[in-house]
Amino acid sequence: MTDQELLDLAFKALENAYAPYSNYRVGACVLCKDGKTFPGANIENASYGATNCAERTAIFSAYANGYRRDDIEAIAIVCEGSTMASPCGICRQVLSELIPGDAKMILANREKSMVTNIEALLPLSFGSKDLQ
Repeated sequence: MTDQELLDLAFKALENAYAPYSNYRVGACVLCKDGKTFPGANIENASYGATNCAERTAIFSAYANGYRRDDIEAIAIVCEGSTMASPCGICRQVLSELIPGDAKMILANREKSMVTNIEALLPLSFGSKDLQ
């Protein structure tokens, strides 16, 4: 799958966002090594702490379907904002545990995109290795 195809799936997922409070819609799509994709959108809640970001929705869906860290090839995260989408701190922590550190991450808005990985976005992350 090309980067553009993965971005297109993430923008399609964005259409399903439920964002009545922020009006900031985000979409994501996880690509697994076997070609299976898992879309996600942000789902807000009046109790803001109960809100789920698009990238967590997508990665949790992959895990709920039996996929694990080593199965993940890439994730695209998109928004309609003036700056490219970028995972919040909670999402960076979750992704640092649930995707390979060097898995491709494509961050984008409607005008531009960049490729990075979770190791670059969250260096020196805290994880299971620190609990042993």
